[in-house]
Amino acid sequence: MKYRYLGRSGLLVSRVCLGTMTFGMKDWGCDLATSTAITDRFIEGGGNFIDTADMYSAGVSEEFLGKAIARHRRDDLVIASKCWFRMGPTPNNKGLSRKHIMEAAEASLRRLGTDYLDLYQLHGPDPYTPLEETLRAMDDLVRSGKVRYVGCSNFHGWQIVKANALATARGFSPLISGQHLYNLLRRDIEREILPACADQGLGVLCWSPLASGLLTGKYDAQGGPAKDSRVGLRAAIDMPRYWNDASFRIIECVQSIAAATAKTPGQVALSWLLHDRRVTSVIVGTRRVEQLSDALVCGDWNLTDEQQRQLADVVPFAPGYPHEWMQITAANTAGHEV
Repeated sequence: MKYRYLGRSGLLVSRVCLGTMTFGMKDWGCDLATSTAITDRFIEGGGNFIDTADMYSAGVSEEFLGKAIARHRRDDLVIASKCWFRMGPTPNNKGLSRKHIMEAAEASLRRLGTDYLDLYQLHGPDPYTPLEETLRAMDDLVRSGKVRYVGCSNFHGWQIVKANALATARGFSPLISGQHLYNLLRRDIEREILPACADQGLGVLCWSPLASGLLTGKYDAQGGPAKDSRVGLRAAIDMPRYWNDASFRIIECVQSIAAATAKTPGQVALSWLLHDRRVTSVIVGTRRVEQLSDALVCGDWNLTDEQQRQLADVVPFAPGYPHEWMQITAANTAGHEV
C-alpha cells in the first residue's frame, strides 16, 4: 500500500480508504461479522484510512466500526467521520450549528468507542448557519483534542475558498480535505472544486469512485440493472446520475484497458483517479471481503500516462465557461513570460 499526505498537512493516509456506508445497511449492506472481517482485511492489506458518518445506517455504521477497530491499535489508524444530516426529529438535530456539531461529535465518539477523531468533516454546506460559527465550533473540537483535523464534503469551490480564508483570518483550524463525488462517469469537480482544493491545500477524497459499481463492468446497458442490485435499489438516484450511452462507452474502454493490463475494470477505474496527484485517496465501500481484496491492488498500482489520457478522451469533458473563454483569449495576455 502506498500513502499520500492529506492536503497541506503532515497526515499520511492510504491511497485506498475504506468506506463504511455498507456497515449495517439493509438491502445492500453487511452485518457486524462481515463488517469486522472487511476491516481486518483492509488493515492487513496496509490500509490505515477509514471513513464513516453519523447518518450511515442511523449510527449503526459507527457502532460496527467501533467494534471492528477495537481489535487493532487505534493510533495506527486514521478514522474519519462526518456531521450535517438530520439525526432526529427535533429542530436542532441537524446542520452545522455549534450546538449540533458539538453534540454530533460526542455521539460519534461514543458510538466509535474512541476519544478522538483523526478527521471530522462537514458533510454538506449549511446555508442557515454563519460559516464563522461552524468553523469556530470545529476549531474548539480540535483545541480540545477530540478532533485532529477538519475537512468538508460536498462543498462548492467558492465555499471551500471562503472557509479557509475565514479560518486564516480568525486563526481557526483550516480545512485539509474535501470529499466529493468523482469518477470516470462524473467529472464535474474538475471545473471548480478540484482546482479550489488544490489552491487551498485540500486533499481530495473521492466518494463513489466506481459509480455505484457501474465501472466494475457488471451491468448490462441493454438489460438494465437487476432489482436487487445496488443500482436497482437506488434507481431513483443512480439511474439519472450514471445510466446513459456516454457512460457505457467509457465502461467499454475501461474493460479494454483492464484486459490489456491483466487487471479488473474496477482497478483500472480507481487507478485513473489516483493518477491525478490532487486526489489523495479513493473511498471504496464493499459488502464482501473478496471485493475489498480487488480494490486494495490500486493502493500500489498505477496506470500509464497514455492509458489515463485514453480513458479521459473517450467522452470529451467540457469544462464550460469561463474555462473555454480563457483557452480562446489567454494568448492575448500571454507570451512574454519567462
